[in-house]
Amino acid sequence: MLFNSLKFIIFFPTVTLLYYLIPYRFRWSFLLVASYYFYMCWDPEYILLITASTFVSYITALLMEKCSNKSKKKLCLIVSIVVNVGILFVFKYFNFFNDSLKSLFNYFNIFYDLPAFRLLLPVGISFYTFQVLSYSIDVYWGKTKPEKHYGIFSLYVAFFPQLVAGPIERSTKLLPQFFREHKFNFQQVKSGALLMLWGFFQKTVIADRLAIYVSEAFSRPAEYPGSVFYVALAFFLIQVFCDFSGYSDIAIGGARILGFDLMKNFRLPFFATSVVEFWNRWHMSLTTWLRDYIYFPLGGGRKGAVRTYINIMILMGLVGLWHGAAWTFVLWGLFHGVMMGLSRLSSKFWARFYKILRVPDGIAKVIGMFITFNIISFSGLLFRAGNLSESLIIMRKLFFNFNLSGLQIVGLNNYGFFIAICALLILFFVHLIQRKQSMGKFLSKLPRGVRWALYYALIFSIMIFGEFNLTPFVYFQF
Repeated sequence: MLFNSLKFIIFFPTVTLLYYLIPYRFRWSFLLVASYYFYMCWDPEYILLITASTFVSYITALLMEKCSNKSKKKLCLIVSIVVNVGILFVFKYFNFFNDSLKSLFNYFNIFYDLPAFRLLLPVGISFYTFQVLSYSIDVYWGKTKPEKHYGIFSLYVAFFPQLVAGPIERSTKLLPQFFREHKFNFQQVKSGALLMLWGFFQKTVIADRLAIYVSEAFSRPAEYPGSVFYVALAFFLIQVFCDFSGYSDIAIGGARILGFDLMKNFRLPFFATSVVEFWNRWHMSLTTWLRDYIYFPLGGGRKGAVRTYINIMILMGLVGLWHGAAWTFVLWGLFHGVMMGLSRLSSKFWARFYKILRVPDGIAKVIGMFITFNIISFSGLLFRAGNLSESLIIMRKLFFNFNLSGLQIVGLNNYGFFIAICALLILFFVHLIQRKQSMGKFLSKLPRGVRWALYYALIFSIMIFGEFNLTPFVYFQF
């Protein structure tokens, strides 16, 4: 069930209305049924996977609490990790590693013929797997107590607003919220509805419109000059941001309407002045998860410069692999690891350089933003291209056949392109406001008539200029 579908437009208000009408003691079970129904709309069979992950994580956590022996406690954690990561591996990574081994053995003329699995990737599997893993590890570390209520724990895993594409919530924050009675609050509902509207605007008016240009350019890598791909890569980065940030805003807004507080997933990443800062602002529920459960346990930045950079490369390699079972994604992650290392190494040099030239701080930040944006958008070549050969074709065009005179609008007509540029300007101004204050605070200072005019303008812009071709959200594939 896509957020940008008529089915969801009917489903969510119905769930919200019933949620506030039924007695408090029945709400958790109602939300659980609604969440399982939401997930089964994708493919009913995969409800077995999420319930299996839930059951194993629940039981092993209870056993960890009862184990006085540390080795037995660790065994319970290992069982939870092996089962959950094993399910993720089979459905998402088995064919990738199998094909890679096959190519390696064939290169050395060694017979290898393990057949591939023809399995459909369960939607949201990476997100809920990481969620239950963090729960199991936190119980093992003693950061949280195991949840005794199986139904509430099941709801924590399957809560429908953030089930399919996050944010990846920690049990310490989300689980206690299911035990609170959430009363209808008009201001909270209004705030959540506005956030959902802004999410729909990002998805339908910006992301899905830019996707037309991007798809046309990348579908014909041999036909267009480098200038077209420069624009396409910039558009692709903004498309992915608006698509995923749009999803996150709809999820956070929807949860807020129901009375729940989900973590913020993006913090104005295009204002980042370095690659390191970019990743501190982008998909924060994933980056903080990997920081806490992978990077810090490896030693983080506490064991010397060499070990720090090795840890960064491991971390970003996993970020790439998390995004997709292909070598292009792994290389994309490693590229970001290299750029993060170079960013850390060169930060003092650039600070001294700007100081010597007496470059104002504001100008230095703008230069940093421009360089960072271009590095990140260039890396999208590995993320978006179908394979390495296509990436190399486009890369050669970017460097050796830029041909600015050949720049053209592809996929979109002039009207569609104009709408896209206008929408991007709106996005830019919203982000400028958010640098100083929240949009809620900004809107509260405006006269009531102006506020409601903006609300209606947002609704009508979605209805008139939105692309309603039911394009799935980009991160559904992860």
